[in-house]
Amino acid sequence: MRYTARLGNMNSHLAVIGRFAPSPTGALHAGSLVAALGSCLSARSRAGRWLLRMEDLDTPRCSPAAEATILRQLERLGFTWDGPVIRQSERLDAYHDALQMLRNGGWTYACTCSRRERAQDGTDSCCGGCSERALAPSGRHSVRVRVDDRPITFADRYCGMQQQVPRQCGGDFVILRADGYFAYQLAVVVDDAASGITEVVRGADLLDSTGRQIHLQRLLGLPPVRYGHLPLVYNTLGQKLSKQTRAAPVGEHDPLTDLQQAMVALGQTMEPVGSVEAFWRRAVEIWDESRIPSSPV
Repeated sequence: MRYTARLGNMNSHLAVIGRFAPSPTGALHAGSLVAALGSCLSARSRAGRWLLRMEDLDTPRCSPAAEATILRQLERLGFTWDGPVIRQSERLDAYHDALQMLRNGGWTYACTCSRRERAQDGTDSCCGGCSERALAPSGRHSVRVRVDDRPITFADRYCGMQQQVPRQCGGDFVILRADGYFAYQLAVVVDDAASGITEVVRGADLLDSTGRQIHLQRLLGLPPVRYGHLPLVYNTLGQKLSKQTRAAPVGEHDPLTDLQQAMVALGQTMEPVGSVEAFWRRAVEIWDESRIPSSPV
């Protein structure tokens, strides 16, 4: 009962609710903008709500300064969101409840395999038979959730039908790291349910995570969401734009041009407009998701 209460109104599916969930580890770049714009227009074009969540669980890498930069960028680009900014760092109790629910169901086990051992094994999977050892919980190991061989099938809005077998996509995966931080896969599933998210529109680099997230949704009894994975943006070297490839920040000098270029990346044809405000009015009117290029999978 305690866990359900912390999830919030999980059955609120009367309207479209989307979200954008950046990690505050640096400024938004062109790839981030494509994901934000696609998710926002998907919701706004159907009179839906659009939420903003800061995925700041990895506190050593996140910072208030980076969050402030992201918020400033979004505001300069004309984004508006519904309700207060949600921060994962403020929702740890909900993740603990979800973890306990999985433990009670026998779906978790302690894993003592180190990063070096996993690297030698060439995988992120448990490589030491921890699932059979029934180790007592402690602060010296990670916690993994069990998967099986049943395929998970879902219809991606932009990439078509997908089938993933979690055991073949990394196997049992970490939901609580050895350093005590909750892992992305668990937190994002709990947060989407708590906010009543009906659709997740994000970059295609997260497509491989979807099967694991659907697996967790089913184990926790959470409602499914509709997924859509947008095309990625690459630099001239063929590298995906990211903070690691030092992609240039957007929205700081010429936000209108940045928005127009993001629309092109999303396959949308739009006549020139004179202001950020005019861009948003027209973008919502002409949004056509059938024009979004399919991502290679």
